[in-house]
Formats: sequence, structure tokens, C-alpha cells
Amino acid sequence: MTDRDTAFAEYFAARSDAMRGTAYLLCGDWHRAEDLTQVAFTKLYVVWDRVSRHEALDGYLRQTLFRVFLDDRRLGWWHRVRVTDRPLDAVSHDREPDDRIALLAALATVPARQRAVLILRYWEDLSVEETAALLSCTTGTVKSQAARGLQTLRTHLQTSSHSQATRTQT
Repeated sequence: MTDRDTAFAEYFAARSDAMRGTAYLLCGDWHRAEDLTQVAFTKLYVVWDRVSRHEALDGYLRQTLFRVFLDDRRLGWWHRVRVTDRPLDAVSHDREPDDRIALLAALATVPARQRAVLILRYWEDLSVEETAALLSCTTGTVKSQAARGLQTLRTHLQTSSHSQATRTQT
């Protein structure tokens, strides 16, 4: 194994689980998340020697993952996505499993671009400016997409909690 391969393997081992978790939040399917993560890491491996600043690898990989997701979305994979009833491992376990499942189901109802903004802003904890740079859009677009995405989440969560309460009463 060359030094290049060793360095890449170490980076992959350190970051693959976190990237797969982010990919899962984007698509709602563990198998597809694995595919998205593998494609992103493959693209990184191809340019590994050309990446001059290895301290910027996380940003490059994150941007690649989001672009792979959005490209994949444009190509028509969305009809294959199913929200699972398995909660995300990385999500805090101090909430009820039903809350996590409801949140993941609601997140799946958010359009892809808005979902990408929400995950970058609130899961990856990036600033508006960093999110805009990653998605190649303006800060105003990030703000509006975040607001719309949060509204979609709220609406879905309120609707699902109302229907759950109605079923419980009957």
C-alpha cells in the first residue's frame, strides 16, 4: 500500500460514518446513503493527489456529497426512497424513538434543495455563508430555502401529531 493509499484509508476510516449519517439525513435510506457516501469518497480519491490543503478535506467531501445527492435527485432516484422506521444512530437518544421517526419522516417530505440547506445549517452546523458556498448559491437563497424547509417540517409534524392524537382518541 502506498503512502497515498494509506493516507486516504485513514481519512476514510475517520470520516465515513459521519458522512454516511449526513447522507442518510438527506435521502432517508441507509443503502442509498451508503451509495452516496461511496460515490463522494470515490470522487475524493480520484483527486486525492491534487488536493493541496488536506485540512480542507471535510469541506470538499461534504460539498461533493451534497452535489452527488442533488445530481442523483435530478436523475430520478427519489421515487425509490423509503423512510425507514430505524432511527439514525447519531441522533441523540434522549428523545423518544417515535419522535426521531416522525422527524425523519417529516424531513423526507422536504424538497431536496431545502433538505440540503437544513442539513448543512442545522445538522452540520455551517453558517449561512458556508452553506451558500457549498451549494453554489446566494446567502439569500440559503435563508429562504431554510425558512421554507422549516415551514414544511413544522407543517408535516403538526399534521402527523394531530392525526396521531385523533387515532389515539378513537
